Amino acid sequence: MSSAAHRAPAANGHESHERAERLKGTLAVVISACCFGSISPLTVIATERGMALESVQTWRYITTALLLVIWGLVRPTDASAADAPTTKPAHPWYAPRILAQAGIGQASVATLALLALRWLPAATASFLFYTYPAWVAIFAAVRGTDHLDRTRVVALVLSLLGLGAMVGAPSAESLAPMGVLVILAAAIVYALYIPLLARLQTGRDPLDVARAIAVGGSVCFLTWSLSSGALLSIPAPVALLASITQGVLSAGAFLGFLVGLRMLGSVRTAITSTVEPFWTTLLGIALLGQGVGIGTVVGGVAIMGAVLLLQRPPMVRSVPE
Repeated sequence: MSSAAHRAPAANGHESHERAERLKGTLAVVISACCFGSISPLTVIATERGMALESVQTWRYITTALLLVIWGLVRPTDASAADAPTTKPAHPWYAPRILAQAGIGQASVATLALLALRWLPAATASFLFYTYPAWVAIFAAVRGTDHLDRTRVVALVLSLLGLGAMVGAPSAESLAPMGVLVILAAAIVYALYIPLLARLQTGRDPLDVARAIAVGGSVCFLTWSLSSGALLSIPAPVALLASITQGVLSAGAFLGFLVGLRMLGSVRTAITSTVEPFWTTLLGIALLGQGVGIGTVVGGVAIMGAVLLLQRPPMVRSVPE
C-alpha cells in the first residue's frame, strides 16, 4: 500500500477535527453574541426607569465578576486540569497589569460607544461601530497575523451589507463629524482590543481572561459611579433586576467569546459576532415592541450567510510531489 493511502485517513481525520473545532468555536461566539445582544434592551429598560447608565454598568460588571470568580473557585478539578494551558503565563490573571489591560480596554470601548450617542442616532452609531470586523481584518493583514483569503473577504462584505440593511446605511445629514470620530474610535479600539485578548489568553484559560475583564471592568465602572454619586441610586427594583440580569448574561458572553477567539482567531471571531445586532433587533421586537421591516429579514439572512460561509475550510494550494 502506498504512503499516500496511509496518509489519507489521517488527513481526513485531521480535517474532521478542524471542522468540529470551527463549529464549536462558531457556536460559542454566536451564543456570546446573543448574550451581548441582550444587553442593550435591558439597558433601555433600566435607564427608562431612571437608573443612571454608570450605575447600570457597575452592577452588571460586579455581578459578572462575582459569578466568574465563584465559578473559578468551585469548578471541578478534573475540568480545570483538562483545560489547563500548556505554558504558564508570566503574571496571574489578577495581577494589576492584567486587570488594567483587560478592564480599561473593555471600559474604553463601552464609554466611547456611549459618548457617540450624543451626536449620532443609535442606528447610525450601530452601523459605524460594527465596521470593527473590517478593522480587525485590516490590522491582521497588515501585521501578517491572520490570512485574509477570498472566503473571509466575501464573508466580511456580507456581514457589513447585512448590518447596513438592518440598521440603515448612515445618511450624510446624520453624520455629525464629532460623532463619526468617536464611534469610529470605539470600533478601532475594539478591533485592537480583540487581538489583545488573544494575547492575554496565551498560557491562560479563557476563564482567567474573562475574570480579568469582569474584575477590571468593575473597578473602572465602580470608580465612575462612585464619583458621580449614582451607585446606590436605584429608583425601581426592575432597573436593578435588569442590571443584574445583564451581569449573568455577560458572564456567558465573555466566556463564549474568549473560547471562540481561541479556536477561530480574531478575524473569523469578529465577523461571526456580527449576529449580535440581529439578535438585538429580535429582542427589541419582543421586549420593547419595536417593528420589523424587510431590512431586518434581508440583513439577518446576509449575516447568517456570512457565518455559514466561514465554516468552509481555508483554501490550500496542492503542491505536486
